[in-house]
Amino acid sequence: MEYTKLGSTGLDVSRICLGCMSYGTPDRGSHPWTLEEDAARPLIRAAVEAGVTFFDTANVYSDGTSEEIVGRALAEYAPREEIVLATKVHGRPGPNGAGLSRKAVLTEIDASLRRLGTDYVDLYIVHRWDPHTPVEETMEALHDVVRSGKARYIGASSMYAWQFSKAQYTAERHGWTKFVSMQNHYNLLHREEEREMLPLCADQGVGVTPWSPLARGRLTRDWDAGSARQDTDEFGGTLYLEEDRVIVEAVASIAARRGLSRAQIALAWLLGKPGVTAPVVGVGKEAHLRDAVAALDVRLTEEELKELESPYRPHAVVGFS
Repeated sequence: MEYTKLGSTGLDVSRICLGCMSYGTPDRGSHPWTLEEDAARPLIRAAVEAGVTFFDTANVYSDGTSEEIVGRALAEYAPREEIVLATKVHGRPGPNGAGLSRKAVLTEIDASLRRLGTDYVDLYIVHRWDPHTPVEETMEALHDVVRSGKARYIGASSMYAWQFSKAQYTAERHGWTKFVSMQNHYNLLHREEEREMLPLCADQGVGVTPWSPLARGRLTRDWDAGSARQDTDEFGGTLYLEEDRVIVEAVASIAARRGLSRAQIALAWLLGKPGVTAPVVGVGKEAHLRDAVAALDVRLTEEELKELESPYRPHAVVGFS
């Protein structure tokens, strides 16, 4: 395993972050493809044994049961001080749970900590932008979460660069805690973040932890091949287009020539991008974890990079809702 600093902070994280949306009670929430606790625990343990120290979940994943499973497993498999644990706020049902109001932020951090079985999270992430709450209200509430000791750092997820910049400026102006990370939608099939967000993060020393680094599994199999998740993932069905097929085929071609898995090729491309700290990788089988770790040692040639990147065509920005 490799380790690096999260942005300009002193926090060390593994270069693979285990995304824990895959773990939860299937009939809770909107992810019927998730793994129950008995199936999830061996994968979390394998991640710890592989040197993964960075774990990411959210209050909305499987109606909070992801946090419960992850919290119980990590308490058994790793010392708390060695783990970098991230969770998110935004999206809980109810009139005061869906956004980033002061009430929502302060209520949801306590609920997440109860489910995780810990006194603090290392990284508390706003899952999406809230257009209905003043940014000053959100940033002050997040600052208070940090000052209270319930979170060590705060991060953000998919939003426009102007929104992220506005939040950072607001925090700086008032002397409040600023975001140290951006978890955005970035992979070979969706590279729109290269226009504004990635240069902004590089300039400001913000760590980048992309979600869906394998494009919901699209980059790991033939375009027409389905999966249990793909067949039931309504949100994922809105993210990628038929024209992306040619990039999937390029990944397959390079993987075959190199004798590597497609996941290793797609992740190696992402890990090689300047500013990318740690992709958030979902693991449903131990082979997925082995591929992610192995990708750290893969170096793509200039010719291979051109083969992967040249077919890309501009997309509408997706993944913000």
